[in-house]
Parts: sequence; C-alpha cells; structure tokens
Amino acid sequence: MQLSLSTPIRYVPKIGPVMADRLGKLEIFTVRDFLYHIPFRYEDFSVSKSIHAVSIGKPVHIIATVRSIRTVYTKKGKQFQECIIYDDNAEMNVIWFNQSFLTKVIKPGDVLSFAGTAGFYGASKAFISPIWEQVISGKDLLSTSGIISVYPSTEGVTSKWMRARIHAILQTPELIAEDPLPDSIKHTHNLVSLRKAIQDAHFPPTLQAAESAKNRLAFDELLHMHCRAKIRKYLWKTKKQAYSFKSDENLKHEFIASLPFTLTTDQITALAHIEKDTQSKIPMNRLILGDVGSGKTVLAAYTILQAYKNGYSSVLMAPTQILANQHFESLTKLLAPFSISISLITASHKQQNDDQKAPIVLVGTHALLEESVMVDTLGLVIIDEQQRFGVKQRSILQKKSPGGHTPHFLTTTATPIPRTIALTLYGNLDVSVLNTLPTGRLPIKTWVVPKTKRSAAYEWIQKQIEQTNQQAFIVCPFIEPSENIQSVRSAREEFNRLATSVFSHLPLALVHGNLKPTEKDTILTDFRNGKYKILVATPVVEVGIDIPNATIMMIEGSERFGLAQLHQLRGRVGRSNIQSFCLLFTEGDEQAISRLKILETNHNGPDIAYQDLRLRGEGSVFGVQQHGLSPFALASLADTSLATAAEEASEKLLSVDPELESFPLLREIVFDRTIQDVSDN
Repeated sequence: MQLSLSTPIRYVPKIGPVMADRLGKLEIFTVRDFLYHIPFRYEDFSVSKSIHAVSIGKPVHIIATVRSIRTVYTKKGKQFQECIIYDDNAEMNVIWFNQSFLTKVIKPGDVLSFAGTAGFYGASKAFISPIWEQVISGKDLLSTSGIISVYPSTEGVTSKWMRARIHAILQTPELIAEDPLPDSIKHTHNLVSLRKAIQDAHFPPTLQAAESAKNRLAFDELLHMHCRAKIRKYLWKTKKQAYSFKSDENLKHEFIASLPFTLTTDQITALAHIEKDTQSKIPMNRLILGDVGSGKTVLAAYTILQAYKNGYSSVLMAPTQILANQHFESLTKLLAPFSISISLITASHKQQNDDQKAPIVLVGTHALLEESVMVDTLGLVIIDEQQRFGVKQRSILQKKSPGGHTPHFLTTTATPIPRTIALTLYGNLDVSVLNTLPTGRLPIKTWVVPKTKRSAAYEWIQKQIEQTNQQAFIVCPFIEPSENIQSVRSAREEFNRLATSVFSHLPLALVHGNLKPTEKDTILTDFRNGKYKILVATPVVEVGIDIPNATIMMIEGSERFGLAQLHQLRGRVGRSNIQSFCLLFTEGDEQAISRLKILETNHNGPDIAYQDLRLRGEGSVFGVQQHGLSPFALASLADTSLATAAEEASEKLLSVDPELESFPLLREIVFDRTIQDVSDN
C-alpha cells in the first residue's frame, strides 16, 4: 500500500489494529499525526566508549558482545537478570529487574548496543537497566547511539517502538516531497525545510538540529493560526452582512447620565469602537478584554439598548447559570430607565415576555441554543467568557434569526491575557482593552501569609467579619485530601475543621464542582443573601460570582495556582467601594513566596498574566487552570519573537494574496480548511 500523510495509522506496516487503538489514546490516527507526534525531550548518547573507559554517572554508548545471561533469584523471592558483556578491553555486568523474557531474546555471542548511565553492582561497575538493541550489519541504531528521542507514550507503546515505526515511515521520501512554506519566508526567518524539520525532530544529528527542527514546526503552528484568523476575518467581512444600527447621540448621553458612576476613559473608547462597528453592514466581531470589575457589563447594556432602539433583538449567553442570573439582574437595573424587558433562559428558568413583539432581549446559558428558542430580527449576540464557547455554539446563535442576516457579535473575557497574546489567540476579532477600574473601586489589599502567621490571620478574619458584618471566601485547590500532596488542605477537610473549631459560631457553607448545578446555585444565592458568612470553595468560584458584601478572599495552597488564576480568584471580592482583602496562605519555599508577592503590589490582570507566563510558562496561564486556551503542540505564546515573526509572515502572504491562490499547499492547509470550518458551522 502506498503511504500518504492521510493514510490511517492501522494500515502502516507493522502497526495493525491493536497498536492503532493504543496510538489512538495519543491522538494518533493518521501518518501525519504520527510524524507530528514530536519528542518531548532527548537523551544524548553521542559519546561512544569502550567498556574500560566508561565513567560512573555519565551517559554513554557502548557496543559489546554477550558472554552470558541468567535470571538471579534473591532470598526474598525477587528476581533480576544478570548479563555479562565484553569487548576487546574489558567486561562488565548489565542488570535488569523483573524482565525474565530477556533470557529468551538475548543469547551468548549476540553483539548489542547499549545506552545508559553506569553505576555499581556490588563493588563493580555495571549498567543498570540500560536501553539496548541488537547490532545488525546495514541497520541503523535508532535507540542507543547519538541523540535519542523520547516521546509522550501510553501503555503498550514505548519510545523504542515508536522510533522504529517512524524511522520506517520516513523512508518514503514522497511523503513530504514539497514544502508549503515559500522559500522567501524560510530565508527571512532562517527556517529549515519541512522535510528536514520532521527528520531532525525525530532523529537529530545534534541537539541544535533538534531545536532548529522544533523551531520550524512551532513557526508553522503560529503561522497557520495567524493565517486562519486573518482568513476568518476576511471571510467575515466579505461574505456576511449585518443590520446597520443608526447612532443616536441623545440616547448615548441619556444612558451615560442614568449610570450611578462615571465611565472610565477605556469604557468611553470601547463605546466608540462598538458604535463604529454597529453602524456598518459588516457584522461587528469585537472582543472586550477587561479585567475583573472593569465594567464590561455596562458596554453590553449600551449595545443592547442601541440594538433595541434600532428595532433589533439581542441575545447574551453566559457559561454558567449563576453568571447568567447575575447578567440578567445587572442588565435589568441598567436598562430599567428605558423600559426594556429582559427574559432569562436557563435549564431551570425559562421566563418569557408576555409581549412577543420584536425586539426582545434574552439572557441565558447553553439553553439559548435549543431549537425552540427563536429570535426575530436578531441584531446582536453577546458572549461572556467567550473562550468557553466554540465556533459551533456561535454559529447556532447566529442562525437563531430567520432573516438571514449575521448579527453583530460582542464577546467578552475577564481571563487575564497579555494584550499581545490576546491579539495572537483572537486574531480574527477586533480587540478593545479595559485597563482602568471604575472610579471609587479600591485596590484589593493583598498579603502573602506564611504558615507561622496562620492563627493570627484566622483571628483577623473573624474580627473583620464580626465588626463589619461582611463575608469571606476560603478557597482550597482540591475537593478531597490528596495522598500525594498531604501538605495542601482540601475544601471538604477545611470546611469540617473550620466549622467545628476555628469559626464554629459563624455560619459556613461548602461549594465545589461535584455538586449539581442547582445545589451550587442555591448555596451561592444563599451566600449572596447573607445566610452564610464564610463560603469554603474550590476554584469553581473563579469566574462570574458577584457578591458585593464579600470583602475577604483567603486562598489555601496559593503556591499551587498560577498568578493569573490567583488574580481572578482575588477578583471575587472588591466588587464595591468597600475596602477588600486577599490573603494568600502558603507553605511554599522562598522562591514561591517571592512569586506570590508580585500580587501584593500588582493589580493589573494582563501584566500579572505576562509575569506568570515569563516565570512559569504558558501552562500556568493557558493550561488546565485557565481552561485550555493554548492551541499549540509545540509553539509557546511565551516566545513572543517567534509569534511576532509568524504574524508578520502571515500579513505578508495574505495582504497580497488573501485566498493564497499562489501557494496551493499552504492554501489547502489553512484557507480550504477554514472555508470548510465556516461552511460546517
């Protein structure tokens, strides 16, 4: 069978259905997937020595002949395999543990290649559990000589097996016969060819060659993302049509005058952006990137008012029921002077307006996506915490109106993201940034609390609650105790301890991710209404919990969180003009404390996220803790120079050829697939 990049992996020689199923656990389904399953590290066995010259504790490669091999049983019934090898200069022992099958596959007289680090077997020098392979004339040594790749693996799939299969696949040169990247871009950015990148990523002659290979593949990831974003933007502007809103200065002044606070400069600038966007027949596609409490809801309210006065309906979708409820309450208050009725649509609450005349305003959760929810003349869609929704959900909302027009889209996020990275992640959107907090908001006083001051901190929290009648969050990383991390307190454990001893006369509640949504909403509602003084929680309160009377945020095991996530948790307090506090409890070392102290003086979310990125890498900002924002296997958003280079290359390509007709291979990868994604959704 002729192999191609799209060949299902099960049809590759010496793989078959059993190994294909195992590879599927690694998201490897085709030849392309296998070739792009890049090693996560390399072992350097480029130094080859004789047995006599082997040094203890240093990685080395040797070739030697087997003198004997046997299984040895200890007095306690355990076993290990002892192999004696020799070359022209000396002999030494090789030891493996619990691998009795080796006595059947390794025979005296076999010439083997070993790679590993020598230690001691008794008083003698020995290899302990080395990598090995048989030396066969004319056959490359793939696992024991040179720079050896180590792959992400799974049960039944070893790096040694993957190296052999990938090496065999790469013997088909026509697989990567052409490079989709123009020579001019490769030359400008000093990039190796795609074929060399794939070859050297798996079998690098040097560690520097491996880095050059990964740099090329990472550049491709960034370039493809930038190109797809720009193509989406191009298709959005050239293929879609929206209802145009007429601007009304009197309406804007009336809205601003009705607010109980003064808009910030950033909010006024963002309003101008929104007005300009919605006056066009090209649908708005704007992201409001605003820190916690920066006033994004006010912008949403004015845009809804603008749509309503132009005769168009609006939909606002939030990721959780509690957040949808809060938006419903906030918008109802903000738009009350304009007699706009708003409906709430969630799984447990489907309030409908009696007046079915358009326009209408719907606020809700995923329940808005149900087929029964239809909206005539839908002119505006607002999506909160937009990274929690995919293209498909946006598309369903877009099709809610039977009129055929594309509504204006306004998306928001409070997730702390450096602006330059937001422009990379959301390149298909226009971005407005809210850096300034509303007038009257006090910075949250933040202190790092070492374990020696825990008791004093508890006393201070109790006194603060009793004297001010305010409320506190206590956040723990885990629901249940962890066997592996016993020093970190769990939410359930802390709730029981605090409720029975430390704060025994104060009403406490516990909330975590394993509760049913209705249970969680009930507890949060009761907390907001003052039934509880302290809410012990996991990070489920990270986004969208607005409790104005809560002024204290205490975080256990804070060294286990990224700075950006700590900043978001901190944002659950400070929601009014009352002084609020954040206590970061830690039992970490001096380095951890030094990192946490950044939060004592810095209150700017994007800047904190950038420092997090610089200190810990993007896993702490874009990994599981931050909802999996990073779309890359190899590229890192922390590598701003490579990201900038890829963005410049995408601009150079698409500014003169927006559909990439001159670059058919690259067009197939980015333009055709983007077109397909758009048409599918």
